[in-house]
Parts: sequence; C-alpha cells; structure tokens
Amino acid sequence: MTTLSTHVLDAELGRPKVGVPVRLERDSAVLAEGLTDDDGRLRFTDTLFPGVYRLVFEVDALFYPEIAITFRVVAEREGGPPHLHLPILLSPFAFTTYRGS
Repeated sequence: MTTLSTHVLDAELGRPKVGVPVRLERDSAVLAEGLTDDDGRLRFTDTLFPGVYRLVFEVDALFYPEIAITFRVVAEREGGPPHLHLPILLSPFAFTTYRGS
C-alpha cells in the first residue's frame, strides 16, 4: 500500500503555487481532491493500491490550464515505495515533474 503527496512550485516567481485544485483519479473516477496549501503542498490521505492513476492539476497558467500526470503504483514487494511524491515545477510555457522522495 502506498501514500501520495504533491508539491506545485512556480518556477518563474520562485515560490510555491498556493490554492491549486488537484484531483486524484483512477479509471476515470475521482478518488480524492484538494487544494495546495501555503507551501504549495497537498498530501492525499487515501492509500493507493497497485494500478494506474492520474493526478490532474488545474493550474490555470498562461498556456496550460490543466496538467495531468498518469503514473503507476506497484506493490512494495515489487519495488514500489511506501510513499510517492510527485512535484511539478511550473513556468508560463513549460512544466516538469519527477518522482520525488
């Protein structure tokens, strides 16, 4: 079983992006949703089981109104971590994401 958190950073301004709506989906169903806090972070309380999920960020940026990240959770016995952290670095015409720690 795996837990999930995210962090949205505004690379142009060099600070966290506060109040970004984020939703967690699986098989087109919304499992959880929330807003990034004053540090641009959001921790989901639900436990994730192996499978494919999507994080959808409504960033309402100049070029990207929405960013969706599709990712796979694998079982711990198969090398999956007990916690996933998926941050986004956002700028007006680009974004990047990675599996954090």
